[in-house]
Amino acid sequence: MRAGETAGSEARARYERIYHTLRDRICLLDYPPGMRLREEDLAAEFATSRTPVRRVLARLEDEGLLRSVHGVGTIVTDIEIDDLQQVYQLRVELAELFGRVAPNVPGPEEMRQYRSLLARCEELVRKPDAREFARLNMEFFHLFTQLTANEPLRAISERLYYQTTRIWLKTASRLAAYEDMLLNEIHVFQREMTDIVAAIECGNLLAAGHIRRAHIAMSFARLYAAAHPEGASAAPI
Repeated sequence: MRAGETAGSEARARYERIYHTLRDRICLLDYPPGMRLREEDLAAEFATSRTPVRRVLARLEDEGLLRSVHGVGTIVTDIEIDDLQQVYQLRVELAELFGRVAPNVPGPEEMRQYRSLLARCEELVRKPDAREFARLNMEFFHLFTQLTANEPLRAISERLYYQTTRIWLKTASRLAAYEDMLLNEIHVFQREMTDIVAAIECGNLLAAGHIRRAHIAMSFARLYAAAHPEGASAAPI
């Protein structure tokens, strides 16, 4: 590989590392809504110039996770369940396409990863932890998207997923029944993963997509109900 190609590859790797790190911090609420992100601080942290940081911030803004405020700077966006209904609607419809459009049968390594995630979920049932639950959910999402070889479907699904993934942590943290809600969600997630793995193991990727579709819809319904204890009803998705 030529020197220029090596430098370009390293620059791309650095850019992707910064992007994924910042996105994870936003989605795990390490960077809470309203927090200001400073280019110079991030450039110093990642030991790079401000150029790749600026590109990453622009990408996250395009994805709805950040916004630029004149005279203030780049701010982490806020989210509310009421604003996410249409995003969830689309996620529900796209989930069914996994295993149907360009199905990609998982190999032994992918199945090992599924079983590893299941084992971690079983540990969470014994020792509930909201942050670990959120991270496990994110890892499972990325593994599930490998059920299709259709890159546009995977890209759109990823963008929508990261627009919604913060909402559980934010909603649950404001509730008095937070610990009970967390344990219930872990149990539900464990059943979802178990059923999806069973469907994959018997070669029915289409069923895996249907299972995922149902759980996304039910997740939205539970979150909406938790955010509206007064009994307001959510439009069906």
